[in-house]
Amino acid sequence: MQARKKGNAQGIDVSHHQGDINFKKVAADGISFVFIKATQGKSFRSKTFLKFVKDAKAAGLLVGAYHYVDDSATTPEMARQEAANFVSAIKDAGSVSTFDLPPVMDYESNKSNLSKTAITAVAKAFLEEVERLTGVRPIIYTYPSFIGNFLGLFGYPLWIARYHATKAPADASGWTRWDFWQYSDGQYGGTLPNGKMRVNGVAGPVDLNEYNGTADELRERFTKRPEQPETVTSGTFIVNGKQVGKTLLFSGRTYVPLRVLATVLGLSCHWDTSLKVAYLNGAKLQFIQLVEGVAYVQLRPVAEAYGAVVSWDSKNKIASLKTKGDK
Repeated sequence: MQARKKGNAQGIDVSHHQGDINFKKVAADGISFVFIKATQGKSFRSKTFLKFVKDAKAAGLLVGAYHYVDDSATTPEMARQEAANFVSAIKDAGSVSTFDLPPVMDYESNKSNLSKTAITAVAKAFLEEVERLTGVRPIIYTYPSFIGNFLGLFGYPLWIARYHATKAPADASGWTRWDFWQYSDGQYGGTLPNGKMRVNGVAGPVDLNEYNGTADELRERFTKRPEQPETVTSGTFIVNGKQVGKTLLFSGRTYVPLRVLATVLGLSCHWDTSLKVAYLNGAKLQFIQLVEGVAYVQLRPVAEAYGAVVSWDSKNKIASLKTKGDK
């Protein structure tokens, strides 16, 4: 996976274990976002969740919530019960629209000795139930030692924990990039750009995270905007220097035909006409536009997930893609 880079947005994740937090001091110390523990298992609710959400929002931080999947969840039905607990807490905080970042599934333990197939079934059931109840595609958080248990879930954004300053996590289970990297637990790993591990406003160690992009890019990617009439324009799609088709720009975002993109990336694809759902290599895609019977998918997040590089010529409306290994 990719390395950290200068200018990436910095964040923390917190729970009731941190005690009182002064989020205004946190924001003033260069932190842009925070993930807050909401729930664990079928019934546990963090006693600080609602206060932390309110205070972090007031401080101007981008806020997300996470749920810790308990070892007691051994079946898809149990996973759905945990998802219901999580979404209930989100609703108590004001609904999913209160949050700037998607809900997170924290899955990192297997004390019940489940198989990879069973772990994947639990994870998939949780993720799909959260998305069904909130309308928002969740993020997966896990460790390099656990990610190998996930089969075919790489279509979800990844938040990976690896406590190191420069050694990036290895590609795993279909993921070739991270969206968020937890690079320190506040005692081991990398430091903030200012060279510290501690964050003002938090007493003691706190997990340090980085988004793969600037704070503005993070806000642009995940934050909901007021609905506006969509403007659609067309452009050209070029792969490794050759024109392969056209692009459609929906309100400034570039979409390309699903089958064309799958072909150039060497992946399988499927369009479910009844459900209006697109799949790439078995993973459900989030951003889709159906135009004259053709499924178009948002180019950048999909291409980058498979190691390709995308550039955009706004003057000539040309989207260029270079696949892995092409110079």
